[in-house]
Amino acid sequence: MKKLRVALGAGIVAACFSGGLAFAGPTCTTEPESKWLSEEAMKQKIAEMGYKDIKVFKKTRGGCYEIYGYTAEGKKAEVYFNPITGEAVEKNLD
Repeated sequence: MKKLRVALGAGIVAACFSGGLAFAGPTCTTEPESKWLSEEAMKQKIAEMGYKDIKVFKKTRGGCYEIYGYTAEGKKAEVYFNPITGEAVEKNLD
């Protein structure tokens, strides 16, 4: 019985961690960074799109630029951008 509980516990932990991968960001490109818009050019595009008060601007493992900031309407925003085109690939707004 004890072995069953240990095995069950390990399975639950594994499920929790693998489920966390589902929350990973999108894949935007596999192109090399040499083909990406520069960070400054991307920041300019983001500002032109109306995003403001950017708290985080980073590159992701999925080949995206990602920001945490606010929309022009003042909503919290987590947005992933294709670094080649500058287009928003995924938006999470609060």
